[in-house]
Amino acid sequence: MPQPHANSILLNSEDNIVVALQDITAGGTAAFVDVPLPGDILRGHKIARRPIAAGENVIRYGQIIGEAKCDIRTGEHVHVHNLGMGAHSQDYRHASANAPLAPITEERTFLGYRRPTGKAGTRNYIGILTSVNCSGSVARFIAEAAEKSGLLDDYPNVDGIVPIVHGTGCGMSGKDEGYATLFRTLSGYAQHPNFAAILLIGLGCEVMQVADLVGGRKIRSDGDLRYMTIQQTGGTRRTIEAGLKELKELAELANKAERTPVPVSEITVGMQCGGSDGYSGITANPALGIASDLLVRHGGTTILSETSEIYGAEHLLTRRAVSVEVGEKLIERVRWWEDYTARNGGEMDNNPSPGNKRGGLTTILEKSLGAAAKGGSSPLTDVYKFGEIVDKKGFVFMDSPGFDPCSVTGQIASGSNIIVFTTGRGSVSGYMPTPCIKLANNSEMYGRMSEDMDINCGDVITDNVSLEDKGREIFEMIIRVASGEKPKSEQLGFGGVEFVPWQIGAVM
Repeated sequence: MPQPHANSILLNSEDNIVVALQDITAGGTAAFVDVPLPGDILRGHKIARRPIAAGENVIRYGQIIGEAKCDIRTGEHVHVHNLGMGAHSQDYRHASANAPLAPITEERTFLGYRRPTGKAGTRNYIGILTSVNCSGSVARFIAEAAEKSGLLDDYPNVDGIVPIVHGTGCGMSGKDEGYATLFRTLSGYAQHPNFAAILLIGLGCEVMQVADLVGGRKIRSDGDLRYMTIQQTGGTRRTIEAGLKELKELAELANKAERTPVPVSEITVGMQCGGSDGYSGITANPALGIASDLLVRHGGTTILSETSEIYGAEHLLTRRAVSVEVGEKLIERVRWWEDYTARNGGEMDNNPSPGNKRGGLTTILEKSLGAAAKGGSSPLTDVYKFGEIVDKKGFVFMDSPGFDPCSVTGQIASGSNIIVFTTGRGSVSGYMPTPCIKLANNSEMYGRMSEDMDINCGDVITDNVSLEDKGREIFEMIIRVASGEKPKSEQLGFGGVEFVPWQIGAVM
C-alpha cells in the first residue's frame, strides 16, 4: 500500500505504469514518475512510469493488461486512446500452485435456520416462484394481497413473502442449453435454504412445465412446496384466492423455524463486483479476497463468477485448481465464452462499460485482474455451470455473464446464502432471498452514497488501513448479516426486480 500522502501507487515492481490516487494537474508530479505530467490525470487512472514503445505490453499487477497502440512517453496518461487488447494467450499451468491454506480450528458460529435438508439459511422467507413470465403478474397479485390482508402479522418468524418473477419460460426450446439453464435456476431457488417454503405458480401451457419442475425431480425434500397453474385453477381471481390459502398454511410451517447456532462453515458467499473503477483491484476486491480466505479456512464456501470478467486472469485461477481436470473445466467455459461472443457479433473486450472506463479501467484484461482478486489465494476446488448446486466446500467458480443481477441470480440458485458486492462507481441493488453486503472501493463515492454502502474500503488508501484488517472487518460483517443484521440494500427494500435468469438461445 502507498505511503501516507502519496498521490500514486506502484502495484508491482515490474509494472510500467502507476495508478493515480488523487487528481493530478498538468505540470504536477506523481510518485514513482520522474518527470512533470504533460496533462491532467484523474484518480484511478494510469500514468506511464517510463517510455512504452508501440506494440509493447503494458503491465499492471505484474501482469499484461494490453499493448501500447503508439509510443507512450513517461508521465503520459495510459488509457483507451493509446492502450488496446493485443493478442491474448496464457500459460495455464493447471494445478501448479494449489497449496491449501491452514485451517482455522477456532469454532465460529452464526445464528441461522437449520433446514431438514441439512443446509442452513440466513433468512426465513416464503417464496412465490413462477415457471413463466405469464404467471408473474398473478404471483405479484398474491404477494400484494397477502401484504394488504396482514397475512404475516401472526407469524413473526417469517421475514416476508418474495415473488420471484422473470421474463422467460416460454417461447424457447424445451431441450436445449437455455432450457437446462433456466431449469437449474428455478430448481435452485426452490431448494434455497433462505426459503422456508415455496408456492410454485405456472400458467399451464408454457414450455417450462410445472409438472416437469415438480415431477421431473423432487425439488423440496421437506414437503413445504405447493404448486398450481392459473389455467387449471380457474383464472386470475381464483388463483389469487387459492394462493392466499396456500400461503396461510405455508406461513404456519415457516413460522416454526427459529435461529439457532450454526457453524460458519454453512455460509456460502457469492462474490460480485459492479461499477468497477481503477481502485477495484487495489482496495475492496483484495480485501474481499482476504475475507474469502478466512471463510474457506473456517470450512465455508465462496463463489467467484462472471466468466467474461476473469478473461485475462484465468491463468491465475487454473494454477490454483486442485487438479488438472478442474483447471480444464474453467478453460472449457472460457472457450465457450469466446465462441458465444463471436457468434453473437461481439468480443470479450466489449465488457468494460463506459462507467468502468471513466473510472480508469481500459481493457477486459485489466478489469479481470482486479476482479479475480476477490477470490483470495485459496485453491480452486471446482467449477460449476450457471445455477448448478455447489456441493463442495472451499473456493469455487460458477460460470455466468458479467451482468450483475444475472450473475447473482445464478449464485443464489447455486446456494449462496450471503452476497458480497464491491463497487467503485456506486452500484445499487439487492437480492432476495439472500442479503447483500455492499463494499465501496473508494472513500469519495462512499461519502456520496453512504446510505447504500455497508463498508468503506477506500480507507485502505486514505487512512492506510491494512488489507488484512479490512478483510477481517468484512468477514465479521458476513457473520453478523448471516445472523440477521440487515445490510443497507435490505433496509432499503431491494430485491423486487433483481431475479434475472440467464437467457441463452433463440426466442421463438
